[in-house]
Parts: sequence; structure tokens; C-alpha cells
Amino acid sequence: MTLSSIHPAKITAVLSGSIAEEIGFEVGDAIVSINGTQPRDLIDYNFLCADEFLDLEVLDSQGKLHQVEIEKDYDDNLGLEFETALFDGLIQCNNHCPFCFIDQQPPGKRDTLYLKDDDYRLSFLYGSYLTLTNLTEKEWQRIEAMRLSPLYVSVHATEPNIRIKLLKNERAGRIKKQFQWFQERRLQIHAQVVVCPGINDGVHLERTLKDLAEFHLGDIPTILSVAVVPVGLTKFRPTEDELIPVSQEKAKELIKQVQSLQQKFYQQFNSHFVWLADEWFLIAQEELPPESHYEDYPQIGNGVGSIRRFIKEFQTTAKQHLPKKMETPKTLTWVVGNAVEKAFQPLVKQLNQVEKLTLNLAALNSDYWGQEITVTGLLTGQDIVLKLKDEYLGDGILLPSIMLKEHDRIFLDDMSVEEVSQTLKTPIIIVDSITDLINNCCTVPN
Repeated sequence: MTLSSIHPAKITAVLSGSIAEEIGFEVGDAIVSINGTQPRDLIDYNFLCADEFLDLEVLDSQGKLHQVEIEKDYDDNLGLEFETALFDGLIQCNNHCPFCFIDQQPPGKRDTLYLKDDDYRLSFLYGSYLTLTNLTEKEWQRIEAMRLSPLYVSVHATEPNIRIKLLKNERAGRIKKQFQWFQERRLQIHAQVVVCPGINDGVHLERTLKDLAEFHLGDIPTILSVAVVPVGLTKFRPTEDELIPVSQEKAKELIKQVQSLQQKFYQQFNSHFVWLADEWFLIAQEELPPESHYEDYPQIGNGVGSIRRFIKEFQTTAKQHLPKKMETPKTLTWVVGNAVEKAFQPLVKQLNQVEKLTLNLAALNSDYWGQEITVTGLLTGQDIVLKLKDEYLGDGILLPSIMLKEHDRIFLDDMSVEEVSQTLKTPIIIVDSITDLINNCCTVPN
């Protein structure tokens, strides 16, 4: 990575009461260097800013260069937020996985929807999954030198021929040697396996999970946890692929297989080690495991235990904030993916016990993606308009923010919240949390 390819780190927010605000940083300024070093990403920035004395080279919004000296306590945060975590650009994926969601989208949407990242820095910072096939020797050295651990790794299969077939990359077959590299350096991994029926399921899945368990041994296990996730397919996927969707029968079969292995792992490790994503139980129409099953939720970002945790947090919040009655009548429509319909019905029933509150659950599938069962985050503006255009929606729609582009009001199909609201002639209320959900249910409408 050359210095010329590293862009100044553009500031998008200056936190109130921070060192940066006191000094006079403004949105639009950019950090060029810290103590003579150009940070290539947020990892470098945090590392460099840990010093007590900082000499910053700052480019203001008018293009003028400034030298700023700061003396602070060790590890004090400056209070800056940036346009991106990567100042030198995204490391993109060089695999051609047939199940990749990026390749299962229609053409002509916003450019950011087609970025295929395989960047270890986003894995370390935010828990996104990478395959380890794109790393140069310098990047491996940096992971070791900066102790970037844990990383989140898409494994899918440990048998070289199966993994090569899935990723369509000859380098994919090195995965067990790469685990050994992590093991020798006492670095750690959270793993995921996306199951594609007929390719990496059955005996291949058992082989993969047992191989991964071999790296869970010792005082510092290399593989910390494994999530088993069903392949997600859309109608836009390439027609030449050999993928088939997960059926109810397959989901039941796989749940039984993995639960049998979980019992063995628990006896060996005192941990389930491997967890099934909630979607398996929703597809199989089986009850979710109890809350205690998920231990400390190591794979919550992969949809493992997210419904159980949501229900628990809802009950806690409702106990504290849910009133017994409203002063004036209110009717709302809560839009979710139909995958969670059964699990959320008790929550809706509890909310409807509030006198003068009527909450209707609109549990939708996605015709846009061509899915019979859809998670909430994949619903699009077109889906909502199509399904709800002739429905009574009451005083407004409660819309989970997970459906929208981060920090924006745009769905995955590029429709805006405003467009949907205007088409349905109904206010839309974005909800970011359970507290937000309950508060919006129980406040007096304007």
C-alpha cells in the first residue's frame, strides 16, 4: 500500500464536549497524518491516537493545511467520527461464490450495493465475515503485528475440494493451514458455515464441524465459535448455478444433525461451540431453543439467538415502560419479515393489552427477492407498497431501521421511506430499538 493511495480521513462528526471540539475541529476537515504517519484506516488512527502527544497534519474544508499539536492523557479519545473506516479503500473479494448475496441482486441500483468486501479490517472492527483468500503477505504480517483478533471467517467447508468448489478459488483450499497460522500466533476466529443443500451438507458438514472443533482445544482456542446458516437465494441469482433452497424437510434434518453434534461438543468443551441460525427453526417451523442455549451470544450478528434476545429485551423494557392504558385511541401497523411472525405474536398480544392501543402485525414475505420466507432486513419498499396498498394501516407504520441503508432512509430496492409513505398515504415511523418501538406505540399521535 503506497502513501499516494491513502486518502485523508474525512471527518463527518465532532462529538460534543470532546477534545476535538475544544480544539476547533469541524465537519469536513480531514486528518492527513498523525505523528508523521498517514493512517490507512481506523485501526491505525486508534493506535496512533493512543499517544499522549500528537502532531496532526489537518486539511480543512477549504483545502488549507494546518499543523495541530495535542497533549492529552494516554488513550483519551479525540471525539472524531469519519466518513469511512478505510482511508485507503476497500479490499474487495476475488471469490465467485454462487450464493453471494451481492451477485443475487438486480442491476441498476446504487453502486454501494455491489461492493464485495473481503476486508480483514472490517472483520476486526465490525464483525463482518471474510474468506482469507485475498490477503497479501503484508496483510498477514499486519494482522500478526497488531494482534487483530478475533476475526470472523467464512469457512463453509474444510475439505479443500468442497471449499474450492464453493468459492471458485484455488486458494480456498488452504483454510486448515490458515487456521494453524492463527493457532501458532494465539490469534482467534469466529467461523461461519453457509449450508448449500447437496454441496456442503450431510457428511461434509459433519466433517467441517469436527475439523473446526479440533481448533477449539487448549487454553486459547483458535476457533471460538461456529454459526451454521442456511443459504439465502433470490430470484436474481445466476441461472447456471446448482443451488437449491433450504426446504422444511432439509431444515428439520439439519437441526437434528447439528443438535446431536452440539451435545458431544458440550460434553467435551462445556459449550455448544456450534450454533444454528434462527432461520433454521423458522424454516422448519420448530420452537427456538431456550435463552440459556445461546450462552453469551457469540454469534448474535449472524442471527444466532437474535430472536430470543429480542424477546427477552422486549419483556424487560415492557415491564418498565409499557403503560396500562392510553389517553386517546391509537392504531399502528408494525411491519416485519414473515420469518418472525410466530415468534412476535406474543409481543403483539402484550402490546394490545394496553387499553386504547391497537397494534397490527404486518408479517410480509418478499416478492421483490422471490422469497416465500423473508427476514425483516430484506424487505424492500416495493414489498411494503405491494402488500399494504389496500390495507387499513391506522395512524402509521412502525418500520424497523434494519430495513434501511445505514444513516439513510433508503430501502434495498432504492425506494425511499418518503416514497413509500406518500404511496400508502400513511406516516412511517422509523424504530431503532425496543424502547423506540414501545415509546412510539404509547405516545399520543399528532
